[in-house]
Amino acid sequence: MSVSTLRPPLSTQFWILQLIGWSAWVALLVLRDLSFVPAEYMTARAAIFIIDAGVGMFLTSVLRYCYRYVWDAKIPVRIATALLGSFFASLIWLAAKALISSTDVGSAVDLTDYGLVSITIFFPFTYAFILMWSVLYFCFKYYQLFQLEKTKSLRSEALAHEAQLRMLRYQLNPHFLFNTLNAISTLVLLKDTNTANSMITKLSQFLRYSLDNDPLEQVALSYELSSVRLYLDIEKVRFEERMQVEVDIAPEAGYALVPSMLLQPLIENSIKHAIARSEEGGLIRIAARKNGDKLIIEVQDDGPGIEDINAFNGSQNGPGGVGLKNIRNRLKEVYGSAHSLTFSSSSPQGCLVTVVIPYEIK
Repeated sequence: MSVSTLRPPLSTQFWILQLIGWSAWVALLVLRDLSFVPAEYMTARAAIFIIDAGVGMFLTSVLRYCYRYVWDAKIPVRIATALLGSFFASLIWLAAKALISSTDVGSAVDLTDYGLVSITIFFPFTYAFILMWSVLYFCFKYYQLFQLEKTKSLRSEALAHEAQLRMLRYQLNPHFLFNTLNAISTLVLLKDTNTANSMITKLSQFLRYSLDNDPLEQVALSYELSSVRLYLDIEKVRFEERMQVEVDIAPEAGYALVPSMLLQPLIENSIKHAIARSEEGGLIRIAARKNGDKLIIEVQDDGPGIEDINAFNGSQNGPGGVGLKNIRNRLKEVYGSAHSLTFSSSSPQGCLVTVVIPYEIK
């Protein structure tokens, strides 16, 4: 639940602050009188203060609607409305005070300036008091608008973040689909219907996994590996014995949460640069382990390696195909600076891709 859902509506906030503010004013007057007024008179005096504050609360509430009416007007109009509105409201409040003071109980209470020194020598206390309320109202109103714009900005940023992740998530490499469909077509021409049917089924399951899983959510690494195995089974039909695969996943690493479709572009990169370029094929090794509060994932091949490793590690938008660039961007969007994606040479030959992300489990 977001903070904005816990915050009361703007209108409700106004009435809450009105009640709190005027109640605090009455409480201050009562506390002041306790120091010199006998206790038997305090109930009557407190009642007079409450009635007087009720009139003030009503008048300031009316002012609120006047200020809202001219809110979109030019600044001089708003200032004039505040000055004149406070003046006329103070006149009405003074008349109400005079009416209250005309009663037997009210005559014992000074409601003109509450026995306090006037705030200025130019304005009566009542006018200065309502004018101060008006200033506080405008300050609070501007603060509310600032918070509202801030909330809209954060919501827009979150929607843009979500849209970017979804866009990156659904950019499957068209070469993979082309090669797979071409392999299926070849199998059909060779009348190897069983293998073709199996390949179609695995391709369907792989595509369903890639499209069904929400890119904004993370999945367990063990679940991610199930899609990787589908992908590898599809590629094995193309490369047969030329492609060997080793998987070494530590038990605690299998529970770790990772972005869905994290491994497939890394493995695709190894197939493209190591397996497809060699007549003898090669080995792809997938490993994962927990190291403190980090999850370390490695995809290694024994191909010719990468000539310019520094270029791959040089920037967020380093070399590589669409899949690798998407992985870089997705990791940045999900983890910020709390991740790393590095390329290095493996011994005796080949490329090692290492992903380090926070270790998180459900």
